Amino acid sequence: MLDRPVVMGILNLTPDSFFDGGRYRQETQIVERAEEILRQGGALIDLGAVSTRPGADEVSEEEEIDRLMPALKAIRRQFPEAILSIDTFRSRVVSLAYEEIGGFIVNDISAGSLDENMFETVARTGLPYILMHMQGTPATMQLHPSYSDVRKEVMYSLSEKINLLKQLGVNDLIIDPGFGFGKNLQHNYELLNDLDSFRLFELPLLVGVSRKAMIWKLLETSPDESLNGTTVINTLALMGGADILRVHDVREAVEAIRLVAEIKK
Repeated sequence: MLDRPVVMGILNLTPDSFFDGGRYRQETQIVERAEEILRQGGALIDLGAVSTRPGADEVSEEEEIDRLMPALKAIRRQFPEAILSIDTFRSRVVSLAYEEIGGFIVNDISAGSLDENMFETVARTGLPYILMHMQGTPATMQLHPSYSDVRKEVMYSLSEKINLLKQLGVNDLIIDPGFGFGKNLQHNYELLNDLDSFRLFELPLLVGVSRKAMIWKLLETSPDESLNGTTVINTLALMGGADILRVHDVREAVEAIRLVAEIKK
């Protein structure tokens, strides 16, 4: 576990992400966003070149690489000490990025289920790995998500993957329950209510709820209007034991961490 919770700032390199798609396409925009994340107190910069919103269009591996590599190189050149994570489910992308910039964190929404070579690649490179639960694929995950007990099933799935990774020698792991990935509104809030159960794994816990439908659909608003709701849910996640908040709005999440830390003194 981390000594204290930290913020992971989102930098989407896609034209179609649900909140900020298309904002960061030019190198100057990308570098400015990275600088903003760091200046506002973000500890990690998470780059994604494929939208994983429900029903998103498929993006080829080559297009993902073409979007990602220039941004990676620009950020590493400008901020050599920054801790980067790459939001990808493709092992070849991980390999190429590792050859290009060296160390980073692999943030895989599929927990290895979309690329059979991912676990082996993570083991070979020795990179830290974020293991996220998802039911289905981004194209199908929100059609009819179903669980008999969402907490137990998510925890069981994660435990199986953790065991596989540890057998390969991968021990630098972070877990993510996958809010919004193959879960309906009720499933998401059940997981949030039972978040402290995930401490059983004794691994850092990442929560990514920023401006997601579980907030704005319940409030009958929109992603643009869901910053306040996001801060509320992030605060509850911190109270439940979250170690990393993955967010669009870094300053507000950093403030939530400071306030919750004061409460927990």
